[in-house]
Amino acid sequence: MRLYRAAGLALLISFALAACVPTATKRSPAEISAMQSADALRQQGQFEQAAQAYLALASANAAHADSYRLNAAETYRQEGELDRAASVLADVRRERLTDDEPVRLDLLRAEIALHHGDPRAALALTTQPGLRVPQALQLRLLELRARALDASGDPWGAARTRVQMDDALSGLDRAQNQRQVLSLLGRLGVAELQRRAGAMTRTDRMLPWINEALSQQGVTVAHPQPELNQPVGTMLPGADANVREGYRIPSQIALLLPATRELAGASSSIREGFFAAYADASRNHAPRAELHVYDSGGSADSAVKAYQQAVRDGAQLVIGPLTRAEVSAVIGQSRLPVPVLALNHPDDKAMPSASVTEFGLLPETEGAQAADHLIERGLHTAYVIISADDFAQRAADAFKAELLARGGQVVMQRSLPTSGVNFGDTIAGMSIAADNPDAAVFISMRPEQARLLLPQLRIRRITLPVFATSHIYAGSDDAGDDRDLEGVEFCDAPWLFDAQPGLPPHAGMAALLPAATGSAARLFAFGMDAWNLAPYLEWLRDHPGSYLPGATGQLTADQFGRVRRVLVWAKFTDGVARPLTGSLQMDDAPSAAPPADVPVNPLPAPASSAGSNTP
Repeated sequence: MRLYRAAGLALLISFALAACVPTATKRSPAEISAMQSADALRQQGQFEQAAQAYLALASANAAHADSYRLNAAETYRQEGELDRAASVLADVRRERLTDDEPVRLDLLRAEIALHHGDPRAALALTTQPGLRVPQALQLRLLELRARALDASGDPWGAARTRVQMDDALSGLDRAQNQRQVLSLLGRLGVAELQRRAGAMTRTDRMLPWINEALSQQGVTVAHPQPELNQPVGTMLPGADANVREGYRIPSQIALLLPATRELAGASSSIREGFFAAYADASRNHAPRAELHVYDSGGSADSAVKAYQQAVRDGAQLVIGPLTRAEVSAVIGQSRLPVPVLALNHPDDKAMPSASVTEFGLLPETEGAQAADHLIERGLHTAYVIISADDFAQRAADAFKAELLARGGQVVMQRSLPTSGVNFGDTIAGMSIAADNPDAAVFISMRPEQARLLLPQLRIRRITLPVFATSHIYAGSDDAGDDRDLEGVEFCDAPWLFDAQPGLPPHAGMAALLPAATGSAARLFAFGMDAWNLAPYLEWLRDHPGSYLPGATGQLTADQFGRVRRVLVWAKFTDGVARPLTGSLQMDDAPSAAPPADVPVNPLPAPASSAGSNTP
């Protein structure tokens, strides 16, 4: 169906049309009163009465009859009576409608066509050339077009259309639309999604959605670093000196951490970092929440009970729990009356709901950013050597996916044996080209293994640059032992090197609190970020590109409700780890720290983490 336009009509034709084109007839006071009564009935949800009132107006006022019948049909639609709406529309003459009424008519006819199993007609009505749709109706147009494309056997077109809707939606509507996008993409299959992703530029809007759909099907995909455009906490013009843009702190926050023996160490470090940031926030005189700490118990059942108790006690935000099993149970509840900042990611990789934000120290983040770092250094070929730990394999998978996406290649990958100190056979079997100026070595392992591996590479005259994940650094300097790691570059939490302005100095905290020393310092930093994120969760989700300068990295939120980190790069020089210049986009960081209110996800505890940066 096309929208009719009057153009170049002869005088004779204009006389003929005068009989059918509505004139600017004024409504009488009685008609206006009756129309307002019908509108009020509709707003009150009394749809049957409202529809009948509109139909009565149509019978009594011929000049506006078609407009009133359209209102009656739309009212029946609101009641779910599409067949009755169709019956009323049969008497509506499109050429007598004005303003946005022709578009409303088309949209209603499209919805009725879908109801009657005619997606072709619905698609024609929602894809008319030159169709001008008022802003208020654009979401409905896209929704109907997506449904028509899906029913016509075009899941890709339907998914793209729903992605167009994403920015204009919020809350449960947005979460539901995102699930529908991923469901549509999932129907294309892994091979087709990979083919489409391979043909896209890194800035294509559909690429993150394809990657998310592939991830949910167990495929490791590239995750380019997020763009960081504007730090949170910009001072609001004319506002109180302590009020910053995006800052919204709940009046009561619950922190859920397990107190079981095997997790007590990790929980203690996170908790101390959390309260250290809470105390530090007082210097800004910013509003702070009332805090309550609950034992999540380390199991699914106990974590759910702790969440429910926190809700009964009046919590407005729950931060935690910590383990994957706990997080899966809490966010998997059918109803979440209080939003959650989860300190981990669930095992099933399901997309967070609208009331859940996930934050964790993922080894995949480090692997992907290591690949980006190589490309930025002009290195496109990599040899990968990792430990047998789970975190190392996950980091290596992400490294390979990102390197391939950036045009690089992994020549060979090997895992070191869990026991033994001679890695000569492993190194020899990789046939590393020692003099290739385009090549590098990527490693992911604990410092004890790295201190054995690096000298053995040098003995074989392999002098390629070496890049690593944070696991290579014990969290404190040991110039004697770490001389064997000379020249290795690795990504890590900036707070360990005081590379993020505005945060309490690491050395000062470590002198006061043992939980801020060694590898536990990463969990301490994680706890700091967990508090600092709290006031900015909504802002980060609603403003892509905004970020919080955190202790574990620059923190931003993707469109799926996950906090992502951009790490700092450091290098061992004379046995001491020091940050590289320009690693944190320091020029973009605010000179004064915003209120310390940001929640993050924990790294592995020094002793209790089971081979992963995330419990």
